[in-house]
Amino acid sequence: MGMFSWAERPAQVLQQGGVIGPDERLPWPQTAAMGVQHVIAMFGATVLAPILMGFDPNLAILMSGIGTLIFFFITGGKVPSYLGSSFAFIGVVIAATAYAGKGPNANIGVALGGIIACGVVYTIIGFIVHAVGTGWIERLMPPVVTGAVVAVIGLNLAGIPVKNMAASNFDSWMQAVTFVCVALVAVFTRGMVQRLLILVGLIAASIVYAILANGLGLGKPMDFSGIAAAAWFGAPSFAAPVFSGQAMLLIAPVAVILVAENLGHIKAVTAMTGRNLDPYMGRAFIGDGIATMVSGSAGGTGVTTYAENIGVMAATKIYSTAVFVLAALIAILLGFSPKFGAVIQAIPLPVMGGVSIVVFGLIAAAGAKIWVDNRVDFADNRNLIVAAVTLVLGTGDFTLKFGGFALGGIGTATFGAILLYALLSRGGRAPQAAAAPR
Repeated sequence: MGMFSWAERPAQVLQQGGVIGPDERLPWPQTAAMGVQHVIAMFGATVLAPILMGFDPNLAILMSGIGTLIFFFITGGKVPSYLGSSFAFIGVVIAATAYAGKGPNANIGVALGGIIACGVVYTIIGFIVHAVGTGWIERLMPPVVTGAVVAVIGLNLAGIPVKNMAASNFDSWMQAVTFVCVALVAVFTRGMVQRLLILVGLIAASIVYAILANGLGLGKPMDFSGIAAAAWFGAPSFAAPVFSGQAMLLIAPVAVILVAENLGHIKAVTAMTGRNLDPYMGRAFIGDGIATMVSGSAGGTGVTTYAENIGVMAATKIYSTAVFVLAALIAILLGFSPKFGAVIQAIPLPVMGGVSIVVFGLIAAAGAKIWVDNRVDFADNRNLIVAAVTLVLGTGDFTLKFGGFALGGIGTATFGAILLYALLSRGGRAPQAAAAPR
């Protein structure tokens, strides 16, 4: 199989209903409607991640669209995925730039240099996987390790909304109102509204905030002047990377987390579609790595395949990659609308904080879900110790210094989990078969 043989392939097969495979598509109007749904699904997280790092959310949306097109072409239109802003970068970007949590990030350049370095490492891993397969990754990073590392990304970020995004008692109460709004949408609604739980919860909480702050004067009023002043069309604020050795060493290891994430997502899509996508795993890593480098070069966040969009596919049974091409084109259009960016900037910080509490918690819970789904046996002391130590290293932000270089919580937890598992696997008892469900 040639590396990039997509050009020789026939156009997607038109289907009218039922389960739609990756190389099939619905009629274009329905495909476009599905594309809009995928844009909405990725929207909350793709916009939230850049705001938490002080990046331009418009640019992040634009680069998510460009990244998704890059991924589509490199995987030959075989792997249905949307690429959005990765949360794995937030902790290390804040550490590298000393970002205070509000407004544009003054040191964005050094973060971009690190994001590009991460993309390079990720792309190299992709070429290795394309040549030799994924067995070595699965040996290095079994479910106990990947589950712990994913959980740590959420737990390491927990302090940001709790400590930095509520300046007053009113703000703290608004955070609570926000996560309750999201929870109510998640549990008591159905269909499309439920799948957009973050977006719908955020809108509901913003309305409550406007009533209490703008109407009753209980908090800092929402400022809508920026929305009125913003143009409908215009370029986002591009930024140039700065290559700092320390920032690159700090951010590049995120590639390990992106590999684990993408591997898990492709396994999930394989299970849902019944198509073996393992032969495209290397190309998927390369596509994601190149998309991350392109995004970082322009001022955007690092990108990753999105679980939110996999959830939409699971619900709709439409796996057509043509849908993601249209979703990407819609995102590129939105990226060139400053008015859209101004709407995002008008969202009150405590409401964003309440949403962040939910999102970071969901990431932590996703790590636990990896353990449950793979039936990780915690009666095995090796698994127990690896999980226990990793969680506390990441949550407590355990930092190790190597000369002038400091490796923070997510980095020490990621490498700690991999190295500890490898060390404890030497001469220990053989891994047990997964325990049967009780």
